[in-house]
Amino acid sequence: MRWTLKPEPSKEKIAKLAFDLQVDATIAKILLQRNIETFEEAKKYFRPSLADIHNPFLMKDMDLAVARIETAILNNENILVFGDYDVDGTTAVSLVSSYLKTIHPNIATYIPDRYAEGYGVSYMGIDFAHDNDFSLIIALDCGIKAIDKIAYAKEKNIDFIICDHHKPGKEIPKAVAVLNAKRDDCTYPFDELCGCGVGFKLIQALGVSRNQTIEDFVPYLDLVATAIAADIVPMNGENRVLAYFGLQVINQKPRNGIQAIIHQIKKKELTITDVVFIIAPRINAAGRMKHGNYAVELLTEMDLDAAIEFAAAIEIFNADRKDLDKKITEEALIQIIDNEEENRFSSVVFQEDWHKGVIGIVASRLIEKYYRPTLVFTKSGDKLAASARSVKGFDVYNALLECEEFIEQFGGHKYAAGLTLAPENYENFKNKFEEVVERTIDKKLLTPEIAIDAEIELSEITPKFFRIIQQMAPFGPMNMKPTFTSTCVRDNGYGKKVGKEQTHLKLNVFQGDNKKTYNAIGFNLGDKMEFVQDDFDIAYSLDENEWNGFKSIQLLLKDLK
Repeated sequence: MRWTLKPEPSKEKIAKLAFDLQVDATIAKILLQRNIETFEEAKKYFRPSLADIHNPFLMKDMDLAVARIETAILNNENILVFGDYDVDGTTAVSLVSSYLKTIHPNIATYIPDRYAEGYGVSYMGIDFAHDNDFSLIIALDCGIKAIDKIAYAKEKNIDFIICDHHKPGKEIPKAVAVLNAKRDDCTYPFDELCGCGVGFKLIQALGVSRNQTIEDFVPYLDLVATAIAADIVPMNGENRVLAYFGLQVINQKPRNGIQAIIHQIKKKELTITDVVFIIAPRINAAGRMKHGNYAVELLTEMDLDAAIEFAAAIEIFNADRKDLDKKITEEALIQIIDNEEENRFSSVVFQEDWHKGVIGIVASRLIEKYYRPTLVFTKSGDKLAASARSVKGFDVYNALLECEEFIEQFGGHKYAAGLTLAPENYENFKNKFEEVVERTIDKKLLTPEIAIDAEIELSEITPKFFRIIQQMAPFGPMNMKPTFTSTCVRDNGYGKKVGKEQTHLKLNVFQGDNKKTYNAIGFNLGDKMEFVQDDFDIAYSLDENEWNGFKSIQLLLKDLK
């Protein structure tokens, strides 16, 4: 692990902000590192407001999208709500379709089959729309590169509205409206919405002529918060406001589908981390193991008992998914060793019978072992399909652009992408990708980094300090939970390895003459027990531990040395 201390703001700025907010210098420093420099900015940060959600008509083509939907309603047209099969896509389809059903009866949903159709807008989906008399398709979380498919739909007299957040190519599809804040010609104030977030802007805009205010749309924010968490988009700006209020909905009055997923959980209050690790994988499991339609049906189910039945079926999919991704990860690791590729700059693996639904998870698992850009391929029809994942600081999308000559199609983000290619191009692609990564990656990015906000004394960790840190949630990219370091700490002698396989570390640490001990847990740090015999330094975040109804502050160790 590389420990990197974030740059220190000026002492004058720290002192001024600490005085203005009546907080200690460490809190002021952390806020300044997040570009919060004034009392007003801090107020906006700590007290998100629905008033901070932007006017949807600031997004290019929003007026065209709304006008086309209003025409469809007036003419009693059939509208098909189409979306990708991952969490962002299925939540977006659930959100837009459930709102449209409140204003128009002729609404249906369509999630492409991961195996038969692949990612994004599909010819099969357009043919389905044509055969069933749909004259308007609203595509969510996909479509920004579907130039040919939109043209094909036009030949069949089907209009498209695209709501996407992926990087546009050189050409924008000739749809009726293309809602994407990443368009060069779009001046919307925030360009990091997820696909479900763009869908939310669309229904918000449709509500304007119906005298609906932002308060009327708050019940939909449980879906938006789930998508923001799952799609790992920046947790700042408008996303942070949407996630903040969405978490409140999840904890107070979630829709039946989400309630069915969490009803067995003992936790009273879910955080964004719980959404990432509890809610999102179960929604994803439907699309990975069976079909994304299951997720949409769960998330739009009006009857709680029926939703609980759906959730039970999805729970089985999720258990199967875990078994499968563990098995495939083991096979992929063996392949890397057999091919003598442990010391490369990238991991590219392929086996034709690997389940397409879990290759993205497997890519992430391989990064845990070999920290470098990774692609996992499987057979998909007569093509090979891959999921790409990257390491912090390296743009895998740009690396794939350099390998375009061997790729049939691809799309995605800086840290995650998907692609297809012809089997005969696999070896050439693999070699080219390795060459591009070796040439362009900063070698220090191949070692995982712990970005540390501040060095503090353990005595600074007071209930008030912890309370303020908690109020900085929801956490995510661009607003990560603060990480601290404390030096020359000691264990009180009762430190031990814990867990079924003794893989975790449980310590009680103190510092200097202050004999107050702090409970610390280090997941997967059992092999660091040898460092605990003497003074050592720790990198950690703060967490709340609840045991027998008693809550206490706990150090969540990230590393020690």
